[in-house]
Amino acid sequence: MVRSRVGATSFRRRPLEPGTPLDKDLRKIERLEEATRAASRNYTALAATFAFLLAAALLADSHSVAGQTGLVLALAAVIGGYLALTIGANDVANNVGPAVGARALTMTGALALAAVFECAGALIAGDNVVETISEGLIDPTLLPNTDVFVWAMMSAMLAAALWVHLATYVGAPISTTHAIVGGVLGAGLIGLGASAVDWRVVAEVFVAWMLSPLAGALIAACLVAFIEINMIYKPDKIAAVRRWVPVLVALMAAVFFAFISLNVFGEIWGLGHHVVLLVSVPVFGIVYLLAGPWVYAQSEGMENRNQNVRQMFRPPLIFAACLLSFAHGSNDVANAVAPLAAVLENVGQPQLLGVAGVPLWVMLIGAVGISLGLFLFGPRIVRVVGEQITRMNPMRAFCVALAAALTVLVASELGMPVSTTQTVVGAVFGIGFFREYAARYSRRRRYYILTRKGRRAASAVPATPDEMRRRKLVRRSHVIGIVATWAVTVPCAAGIAALIYTAIDWIR
Repeated sequence: MVRSRVGATSFRRRPLEPGTPLDKDLRKIERLEEATRAASRNYTALAATFAFLLAAALLADSHSVAGQTGLVLALAAVIGGYLALTIGANDVANNVGPAVGARALTMTGALALAAVFECAGALIAGDNVVETISEGLIDPTLLPNTDVFVWAMMSAMLAAALWVHLATYVGAPISTTHAIVGGVLGAGLIGLGASAVDWRVVAEVFVAWMLSPLAGALIAACLVAFIEINMIYKPDKIAAVRRWVPVLVALMAAVFFAFISLNVFGEIWGLGHHVVLLVSVPVFGIVYLLAGPWVYAQSEGMENRNQNVRQMFRPPLIFAACLLSFAHGSNDVANAVAPLAAVLENVGQPQLLGVAGVPLWVMLIGAVGISLGLFLFGPRIVRVVGEQITRMNPMRAFCVALAAALTVLVASELGMPVSTTQTVVGAVFGIGFFREYAARYSRRRRYYILTRKGRRAASAVPATPDEMRRRKLVRRSHVIGIVATWAVTVPCAAGIAALIYTAIDWIR
């Protein structure tokens, strides 16, 4: 009896081995439940997408005027809405990716925050860069009729949407500005010839693309270096935080104020750049005075540790993400709205007309489509940018967001359709490569990694200086893959647009 009880007891306490049939069945059930939830989300996303596109088509048809075909307007609105969805899924997700990777925002909170400020930026200041894409790339004087222009722009929109959709599906953060300009070039070359393309504008756009990631990387690296020198490596970190965090917060507020003043109230009040710059100085001072007590209260009783210093950047990081989303909404909404506005303005017209103004309902299609695409399909790109390129923390993510926001805001004011994707990813790469450089050549950095991190576990063996020099803090596979997608986006989008326009021309 005793032997039986011991055997029974030992049997009851024996853990379930991974290879048992019951364990395999439980894993199958878990995988089935995950697949069911994923399928449910996919069906919901598809239903919401079709509902949005149907609403866009009905809205466009209701605004048709005499001489315009409602079917063509509805088709243009559907293609424009589809392009806005893909922009939201791919391009907008980059704005909040660093914040999510730094654990400053949850995925749901980041998506909601980005959607609100994207809509605000698109509706308030989104018409500044519309003209560059809708009219600047193609010479209207060489058009034989408006039908050629209309179908060329629709081919460009559809080609860009298809390419961005494919890139989002495979998890590649590409430039939607690349895609739409490539589509316009491809359709324009087939429908109008090389003489109809304004190559000067194309050259300016390409220069902006090359400068934006470099500028973002340089500014982000400088910000990280400034914070590390003046806060991270200081013996009294609390005093350094109280000194410099209010300065950075005030700088961000002044930049945001300047952008709003120039883009929203500039035409109404006739404000010039010099006036706004002068007014931004007292704004900087006021925010600095307000941020000082807040930083002092937050740092009261804080331990003198680098981790606590980095956590001080959580609230400013959220503000920076809002700023970047607003800037993106005001800049990249032109990728979807500008071609759509040009098509709607010229359908059924005897001669080509300029876009006098973008109707509110057209801006709503772009703003709502971008926000909806972000919510439904954006998390994949958020994880790529925020987690899979290099390690993020609140301090680094703050530098990425501020650097990208400054670059995009300046470009938006100049009317240059730069790529927010390239700016954000360039800033992320800049921080990662700066960390590698500091690990190789900075004595302070090597001392911090070789000593302080080695104390976290008694059994841990600190890395040698040679190992530090060989350490790679940026995933090279992502560098190669992302740069490659940037390189092939324009020719691929142009080729797809050329095929679409050729098929349309053959059908007509």
